[in-house]
Formats: sequence, structure tokens, C-alpha cells
Amino acid sequence: MSMAVRHCRSGEISCLGSIDDAATRTVALARTSAFEAIHLVVRAGQSIPSHHVAGSITLYCIAGHVRFEGASPPELWAGDWLYLDPGAAHAVEAVVDSSLLLTILFDESGDRHATPARVAR
Repeated sequence: MSMAVRHCRSGEISCLGSIDDAATRTVALARTSAFEAIHLVVRAGQSIPSHHVAGSITLYCIAGHVRFEGASPPELWAGDWLYLDPGAAHAVEAVVDSSLLLTILFDESGDRHATPARVAR
């Protein structure tokens, strides 16, 4: 049995939670045929193995510090923002508990084919 992921509706506010709260987890925020937004929480020592996404991505580091493979410079700190072209391979490793806002921009066909990103311990 699978459960549908609940996304925010237009005009709805979503509380992302503080990185200092152990209950704060990764959550899909919104998805349309044009984009997807995800609050990505990666705890210290966790990593997301190398993968790629069919669409363009932006990654905003809300809090924390991550090492990022596939970009230069290779580290993101709170306040840093990153853009990657479609298909660019990348991996993330949290140096400290980190909160990131991930946005995926799909092409006009709405292609969502991607290698899944999984947080490894």
C-alpha cells in the first residue's frame, strides 16, 4: 500500500521547521508539471550519493554546512545559493545538520525522469 505525498496548495503556508528541531525532516513541498520544491534536511554525517536530475536545479542553504560534489566551490554554507544545469551529476554530504531548499525546474515537456536521491547514513 502506498501513500500519496501531500503537497502544498496554491496560497497555503508550510512551516519548514528549524534545523535545531530533531523532528524536522525532508519534505516535498509542491509539485507541478513545471517545477518541484523540496525542503531537504541532511543531518551531520549523512550523504546523498551522486545522482542527476533531468531538470535544472537550484539549491539554497538555509542553515548548516554541506560539501557538494559537482559544483565549484565545493561547499555551501548558510545563505549560499547554487544553480546546476539539467543532468549535472552531484552529491551532497552534511558537515553539520543542514537545511536546504531544493527546486527542480522541468523543461516544457514536464520530464521528471531522474535518478532518485536517497539520504545515506
